[in-house]
Amino acid sequence: MTTTGNESTLLKPTLDVGFVGYGAYVPRYRLPNAEVARVWTQGKGSTPIKEKSVAGLDEDVVTMSVEAARNALMRAGQVGASQIRAVWVGSESHPYAVKPTSTIVAEAIGATPYTQAADWEFACKAGTEAIQAAIGFVGSGMARYALAIGSDVAQARPSDALEYTASAGSAAYLVGPAREALATFEGSLSYATDIPDFWRRAYQRFPSHGGRFTGQPAYFTHIVEAVTGLMERLGTEPSDYRHVVFHQPNVKFPFSVAKELGFTVDQVRVGLLVNEIGNTYAASSPMGLTAVLDVAQPGDRVLLASYGSGAGSDALSIRVTGAILERQRRAPKTQDYIARRCEVDYATYARYSDKLVR
Repeated sequence: MTTTGNESTLLKPTLDVGFVGYGAYVPRYRLPNAEVARVWTQGKGSTPIKEKSVAGLDEDVVTMSVEAARNALMRAGQVGASQIRAVWVGSESHPYAVKPTSTIVAEAIGATPYTQAADWEFACKAGTEAIQAAIGFVGSGMARYALAIGSDVAQARPSDALEYTASAGSAAYLVGPAREALATFEGSLSYATDIPDFWRRAYQRFPSHGGRFTGQPAYFTHIVEAVTGLMERLGTEPSDYRHVVFHQPNVKFPFSVAKELGFTVDQVRVGLLVNEIGNTYAASSPMGLTAVLDVAQPGDRVLLASYGSGAGSDALSIRVTGAILERQRRAPKTQDYIARRCEVDYATYARYSDKLVR
């Protein structure tokens, strides 16, 4: 499991594992892109998506993570929270600079005190980092169950291009033995280099980015290398997958990288949520996967590829099992949250997003 010499770069645990439960959460508030354009460009120019989700005054990474985790536990059925030996939350908008999000989430769902808890960071791929770690933790035999969450309340400087897409949401995955899983893990591969495409210094309120530089050589290079490398090592081709989910900073990037890799529009469509809820950052590709699992059929193969600025991509291959059909009905589906929509104007969004400095 190293990336040097003649050893395999495929990441696969000793024991067979999979997702025993999964869940998502999306805030009900929506800010149309047309409203952002009205405020900053007098309504002129095209916008990258239709609208984005906005966290309410009483919502943050913790509350959204708790809701997604509870949905994952509902789908897991007989698994009790006290059986979870790790609770990991990946985000770039943790509410505390010094105090873990994960301990609050673990306490809220009843996983304390005998659990490992930690927060993960790597921009928008912090969620898949936590998932990979949970797979390794359970796959090594150290634990029977581990919970991995991607969650963000993304921030953007007023009038910046990111303000059109930076949104809020959460996705949670309970990893456990393959024999209990609704989807089994086939392998993953990570590709990372030092690319300064997106950053935020300590004490700065809003992130900075490299504009078009965030596409190439950042997003496209890393996803293409990770996905190509994974399929080569698994001996799979694009046609072997029923669905594919990419990180979704806008509508254009996922379709462009899919075309470059040989995937079709239909393979991408189900997991593409950005037009309705925006870029949920660490929850982006994990949440797209929840939408796929909500409609998946036994035997479906699914490929997931995240992207995190800085920069890196995690590609994972899973296969859906016969347990999926009954588990889908146990908790609200991702599209249920998306349909639960309440439109807000820019002033309300600014208040909810704490952009008004007194």
